[in-house]
Amino acid sequence: MDDYRRIADRIAADIASGRLRPGQRLPPQRVFARRRGIAPSTAGRIYGELVRRGLVVGEVGRGTFVRAAPDGQPGHALAEAAGAPLVNLELNYPAVPGQSELLAPALAPLLRPDALGQALRPAAAAGTPEARQAVAALLEGCGLRTGPERILFTGNARQAIAAALASLVRPGGRVGVEPLTYPLVREIAARLGLILVPLATDAEGPLPESVAAAHRSAPLSALYLQPTLHNPTSRTTSADRLRQLADTVHTLGTPVVEDRIWSFLHPGGTPPLAAFAPGLVHLVDGLSKRIAPGLAVGFVVVPENRVETVARAVRSGGWSAGGFALEAAVRWLGDGTVDRLVDAKRRDARRRQRLVAERLAGFTVRSDPAAYFAWWELPPPWRADTFTAAARAHGIAVTPGTAFSVDPGRTPDAVRLGLASAPEPELARALATLAGVARDGAAAGTG
Repeated sequence: MDDYRRIADRIAADIASGRLRPGQRLPPQRVFARRRGIAPSTAGRIYGELVRRGLVVGEVGRGTFVRAAPDGQPGHALAEAAGAPLVNLELNYPAVPGQSELLAPALAPLLRPDALGQALRPAAAAGTPEARQAVAALLEGCGLRTGPERILFTGNARQAIAAALASLVRPGGRVGVEPLTYPLVREIAARLGLILVPLATDAEGPLPESVAAAHRSAPLSALYLQPTLHNPTSRTTSADRLRQLADTVHTLGTPVVEDRIWSFLHPGGTPPLAAFAPGLVHLVDGLSKRIAPGLAVGFVVVPENRVETVARAVRSGGWSAGGFALEAAVRWLGDGTVDRLVDAKRRDARRRQRLVAERLAGFTVRSDPAAYFAWWELPPPWRADTFTAAARAHGIAVTPGTAFSVDPGRTPDAVRLGLASAPEPELARALATLAGVARDGAAAGTG
């Protein structure tokens, strides 16, 4: 076991035994490091591990404190809760009953030695003609008609985002994004050396004038946007606003990476931004949410004149899709399996949203009846970090709003609830527990 975890275990034991009492302040990290003869970075990892377990909570400007146990008893109950299996509302991998039975028949022909040998060959960025045709048909059903030759494939949608951004923006370049954005885009930007610039938004999405203003301040090399079922707020941008944004990016000549990964849940929704600005928009989507997390195929529809440039980025990043996954996807798209799974997941998401509406009634929750996540603006005095720690102390993992915030100086007191992964009865109990935590903390005036 790592040394920092051993030290964290000893502190957890002190909390469980009552030697460290609820509300007791731990020494500042630099003092803790000096006393233990360890590096300050190791002290930081120890305190982070204690927060992760829900045993302590950091109060900005005050220090780190031992949390009260869920039942009001010192130490022991909290340590037990922290060691219990988590109800994970951070992960968001939708699956429906009978999914494996639906998927299995199409795989049988691929397991013949001759077909398997073909399927296990490396795939090019352009995939196969069959895969391009299948995805083009899928996109046409979503409101975008595109030539199959404009479609490139990656191992997953995250890699498609990375390839598109890498092909568009040099290190040090500026990328306009919504102020709350997909956390992995922050990681991609850091890895590629890109600067994320938050854009002003309203209930409709990014404001076109904010794009123009950011570009005047210093040229934007690209935008990254989630117009449909935005993660984490579930907002969907209207067609009128998309037209306005298309006019703006045409005027500025600014390319866009449009993330459509959750759009399949929104039947009859607005068309993609790519339909209004096909010469500038790089549309990213994938199949893992539609089908299963283990079937990781991403794709990007690129402007006609950028196919080879983006393909080079896919190859240089080592982001090409696997041949077997492509072959399986073609069969599932062609035999109606994907359509059946999408229908089932749409119904599943709506049931889960009804649980949110019931269990979190009276709280400020932003969501969409079609979405697999909800954005909970916490009641005062809760903050995102303290509520996340309190939730974990009750055996529930949620994602703090800070994970989505582009501007570290403006972090929302909110959490995102991923609704897809936990079984429904477990989700219902977790939501009821979280509601109780929020009310108790607000009533006590502590977070």
